[in-house]
Amino acid sequence: MSANGLTGKIALVTGAGRGIGAAVAQLFADEGACVVVATRTEASGTECVERIQKAGGEAWLETADFKEPGASSRAVAKCVEHYGGIDIMVHNAASMAADLVGDFSEDTMEDVFSVNLKSCFRLSAACLPHFRKRGGGRLLFTSSVTGPRVAIPGMTYYAASKSGMNGFIRNTALELARDQITVNGVEPGFIRTPTLEQMGEQMLKRVASFIPMGRIGEPNDIAQAMLFLATDQARYITGQTIVVDGGSTLPESPVFSASRDAE
Repeated sequence: MSANGLTGKIALVTGAGRGIGAAVAQLFADEGACVVVATRTEASGTECVERIQKAGGEAWLETADFKEPGASSRAVAKCVEHYGGIDIMVHNAASMAADLVGDFSEDTMEDVFSVNLKSCFRLSAACLPHFRKRGGGRLLFTSSVTGPRVAIPGMTYYAASKSGMNGFIRNTALELARDQITVNGVEPGFIRTPTLEQMGEQMLKRVASFIPMGRIGEPNDIAQAMLFLATDQARYITGQTIVVDGGSTLPESPVFSASRDAE
């Protein structure tokens, strides 16, 4: 990707306080975008903004809990108020609350769906008038391989929400194509985020042993895919998701993930 590929662009990134969202915000700012760091926790959001500014980028903090229905429209409105418009929206905020299906909770299910899936509708609808004024825009979403491609016991809320997100991406892309608004997503596999690190290094090493590339992914691996989709180089791509998983979804069985090493 060429340097300053997003110069003059204004981006809103949700869940940008840490992990994948923080990496996306930093990379977009490095590429010249003005970035609104939208996150629930003020402390981590402030740290992200300060890192961007220290590196010479432009960023501003908006604290928002995207479980709340009105948070999406407020975040977009604050972005437009502060920077004068919006060109790129990256919905990365997510809830990973887990239950077995037999123990499901209406409240927990609603929280996960509200953050992960319903916010796709809320954020996109809030962006559309501003995108249309500017002659186009980018709607980008952090999906997952969990749900659309693979399954993890206990993660059914999350899996269902991410599968729904992929459906949202395809249908919305069709609706908005004539407006020159592209709608795409990235499906991460195992990425070294604070949430994943709670598993501990020993378990992470075991997980990595089943990934064909032999390592856990880094947040910047996802950010690079998001950057491509945000630039003019991806202007003719819409309704698609890019899997970034080190090949973890390729083997029919984990037995084959390290088969080359056994030869």
